Amino acid sequence: MSELRLADIVTALGGELHGEGSLRIAGLAPLETANSSQISFVSNPRYQPQIAGSNAGCIIVVPALREAAIRRGSCIVTDQPYLYFARLTQLWRATLRAARPMTSRALSIHPSAVVDPEASVDPTALVGALCVIERGARIGAGTVLRPRVTVGEDCVVGARCLVHSGVVIGADGFGFAPDGDKWEKIEQLGAVRIGDDVEIGANTCIDRGALQDTVIEDGVKLDNLIQVGHNVRIGRNTAIAGCAGIAGSATIGAQCTIGGGAVVLGHLQIADHVHISAATVVSKSIKKPGQYTGFFPLDDNAAWERNAATVKQLHRLRERIKKLESE
Repeated sequence: MSELRLADIVTALGGELHGEGSLRIAGLAPLETANSSQISFVSNPRYQPQIAGSNAGCIIVVPALREAAIRRGSCIVTDQPYLYFARLTQLWRATLRAARPMTSRALSIHPSAVVDPEASVDPTALVGALCVIERGARIGAGTVLRPRVTVGEDCVVGARCLVHSGVVIGADGFGFAPDGDKWEKIEQLGAVRIGDDVEIGANTCIDRGALQDTVIEDGVKLDNLIQVGHNVRIGRNTAIAGCAGIAGSATIGAQCTIGGGAVVLGHLQIADHVHISAATVVSKSIKKPGQYTGFFPLDDNAAWERNAATVKQLHRLRERIKKLESE
């Protein structure tokens, strides 16, 4: 079992330690279930009543909860406990990996993985069971491909990426030209370029571009079951929650967030620092930073269009009524 002393944690991550630095921590756990050998965190002062009853060996808290935490026992005080806890999970994972070092380069590519001779996999990358890396694809340093990941022809995955099971990078985008009563396929001649420090959740699909590449910039975080269409560009450090759909040729700016189940229609432009609520349908470009939400009840399409048109006029009608009332 791997353990870390509280003193080692503070040395690595900073923070203000109250308590015995030699206390050994054997795991991380939620506040309500943590035991005396585990560490937890509280980021919101409204959870102060739960601190006294916790059995955690140590609790990470904000300065406002310092005294309550010290009365209970060992604690680490930091301005951002949630961020501190995130970094602690990384430290913990690194400790576990160090305890089980790889003994051979052969172990970095699972025997069941299929890697084309013309693909390039950095020696420090890890390729899981049943992965497929096609001709011309490139996998960067420190990247981890979990089992059953497919990286298509000529697609690029940058450094230190984490790609979860079932992800498909570089499937054909959805492109067909009508030919009478049938469809003619448009060959997808671009690829996918993924930057550094990107995480892609399980069973997410990122389509290759039709002519130019689909681009996922550095630091992007994608949840499970996301569809990214061809020629989409997602800006640096944007995060998108599960089951979202980004239609072809949409451009999403940097530092954006998109809630679960949201949809961005094709060819739209979304500015930097835009935050889209869950289940919102983005049907027009967004040019200014801010929070955007759009929900509307299901209805017969003709009725929905009439109601939507009426809703758009409500503010103007309200102002007219207020003016009439003041006269």
